[in-house]
This record gives sequence, structure tokens and C-alpha cells, in this order.
Amino acid sequence: MRLFKREDYLKKMRGFYHDDGLIKVITGVRRCGKSCLMQTIAQELVESGVDPTSITYLDLDSRKLRKVKTPDALEAAIDGASAGDSKEMRYLFIDEIQNVKGYEEVVNAYRTDGGWSIFITGSNSYLLSGELMTKLTGRYIEFEMQTLSFKEYEDMKAFLGRPIDPNRVVELDAYILEGGFPKALDFEKLADKRTYVKSVIEEILEKDVRRRVQVRNMPVFEAVRKYITNNFGATTSLTNILDDLDKQGICIKRETLDRYIKILEDAKIVRRCERFDMKSRKSLRGEQKYYLADLSFYFASNTDNRINYGPVLENIVYSYARSLDYEVSVGRIGKLECDFVMRSSEMDYAYVQVAMTIMNDRSTEDREYRPLEQIRDNWPKFVITRNDPIQHRSGIVHENVTELIGNGRTFGLE
Repeated sequence: MRLFKREDYLKKMRGFYHDDGLIKVITGVRRCGKSCLMQTIAQELVESGVDPTSITYLDLDSRKLRKVKTPDALEAAIDGASAGDSKEMRYLFIDEIQNVKGYEEVVNAYRTDGGWSIFITGSNSYLLSGELMTKLTGRYIEFEMQTLSFKEYEDMKAFLGRPIDPNRVVELDAYILEGGFPKALDFEKLADKRTYVKSVIEEILEKDVRRRVQVRNMPVFEAVRKYITNNFGATTSLTNILDDLDKQGICIKRETLDRYIKILEDAKIVRRCERFDMKSRKSLRGEQKYYLADLSFYFASNTDNRINYGPVLENIVYSYARSLDYEVSVGRIGKLECDFVMRSSEMDYAYVQVAMTIMNDRSTEDREYRPLEQIRDNWPKFVITRNDPIQHRSGIVHENVTELIGNGRTFGLE
């Protein structure tokens, strides 16, 4: 079977393929491509010379294994599917592991026995929040997947033989409206793509919300979800959201709203981007922004195809930075705000401003450059636009999103 290789994730994981001391945990929103990533890893192992009988692959969402819900049933399924020489390294892949309550003790037992390189996937943050998983701290490594980046979107279209417009701005707009779920590329019509995304949303709400957490008032929860979805990229706070919902006639307690938003985060529908004071190097509580796991969550739920490029481009840049494993915050420098402060695992920083265009007038250009010019350190600084002629000012790098993300470039942190 031909699989589209998500190279950005594979290259992070190859060094751990044969490690039997760490459980490899792949997380991400449902249908972002976790299963295909694991299948690609298994395929690469076979291509490298690993005996196929040494590989055990269990899909707990499949009809055959849908009744595997307990640790004992999981252990029996693993043993029943395993073969190969026990003296050689064996490879265990378990898809949608969160279907088994208490899976941790089984997985850890195989890890403790040694000789098993273990890979598991899960679609929500509950996967890593259990008491037993806490006990495995230091014994697993998480790899978080995003939906397709703009570069991956174009690369997968080429892989599937789909036509690609030579004008990358046209491709960017198509990517924005269609979203980055890999399966959506199987459909030609935009209406069909959106029907598919709606089914993904419903699957998340059914499996990761209704079945897993106690939400007494689903209509109010849905109102909160729609509010956060429709206001992605906007600076907000619990107080602001409460006030806006109250104007709509929706009365909700502050602690309930906080819990509902946390549920949306745990289900990986939205991601919180907190504010960061660049003088004190500390996070600021109160106001934050929320970004969508995929832009199609917005466009599939709204009939309006007009693109508000400000928050949309921010969402694209934010998701791409997260795919590079950067920590991302909204920066504040006195009264000025920097769209993103990015931090690598080596504690290197980059500062990023995002705008549809800086070509309207001088004041627009100044608004984007001035916060970066106020930063006195020598870390990389970027202004990212949709499709502007490249500017040169104050040593700040100006890039168009189609080139920076479309070509898989980074933010100077490697």
C-alpha cells in the first residue's frame, strides 16, 4: 500500500524506532493522520530488514477489536496477534489506545519485559492525563501531530495526482477553505470536503466529549464551542466570553465555561495561546488567544466563504510552529504586542508578526514592524504576509507565508 510520508514527523521519530525503553506516544486531533504515520513506520521497518512477523499492529477502532475495552482483553489481543522470534526486537503498534481504560499497566508491562519497541496513538489529552500514565513519566515520549501544513497539502496533492495551481496564492486560499485533513483530499467538491469535516467534528464530540466527560447541558456546550470557533485568533478572556454569551441569552457560570473550554482543548479542537511578557520572561494570566486544530472547523460550520486573513494566517503560522515543536505565546512589550514569541527546545527565541499585507500605507507597515524594532535582543525577527513584495527594514526578515511554510522553512531556530 502506497502511503504519503509525513516526513516532518518521521524524521523526529526514526531515532526511536528500535528503542524498547521509551513508549512512543503519537497524539493529535482525530483524523489528522496518526494511523497512517504508524503504518508508515511499520512499512519503513520492514523495508529496513525487520521481519514482518516481528511487527504486531492493533487498530482498536476496527470491527475485529472493537470489544477490546479492558486491560486483560488488550493483553490477550496482543499475545494473540504476536509472532516472531522472542529473542529478536519486536514492534508493537496500538491505534486508539484510549479505548481501553487502564491500558497503561499493560503497555508498561511489555515495556518492562524488554525487547518490545512500543508505539501508541490517541486522539485526546485524556490519553496522557491518567494516574498510571503519570507514573510512566520519563518512560514515554510524545509526538504531537497537526493536520497537513500548507507544504504537506501541496505535496499530498502531488502524491495523489491532483492538479496544483501554479499560483501559490490560489493554492493557499484553497488550503484555507478546504482545511488540512488528509482524507478531505479524496473528495473533489468543496461541499463534500465540508461534509466530511462535519463528520469529524461529530465523531470528536461523540467519542471525546459525550462518552468521556460529563456535560449536562450539551446545547450550552455547543454554544461555547461555536463561540470559540467563530472567534479564533481574537484576544479574549473568560470575562469577555461570559459577557458576550450573556448578550446572546446564554447564562453560564465562570467555572463551567472554564471547564468547557478545557474540554475543547483536551479534545484537541482548539489550542490556547497564552500571553508572554518579554521583559519579565513570564506568562501573563487573563487574556489569551485560541487557535483551531484545523481551519476547516470554522469554514465547515459557516456558510460564508469570505476569508478574514488576519486570524487565518495567524492560525496557519501558529499550527506550523507547533509542528516544529516550538512553544508559542502572544508577546507583549509594554503597550505593544507581538503576534508570536516562539521558543525552541534549546531555549532559543524568534519573534513573529503576521499580517495579510503591509502595503496599504506607511502606518500599516509601521504597525507591524514597530513591536519588533522595540525588542533589543538579537534573536530572529519576522514579518509574515500573504503575498507582498519583499521589504527590507531594520534587519527584520520579511517572508510570504506561501514561501516560508510552502517551502518548509523555519524561523531561524535550527
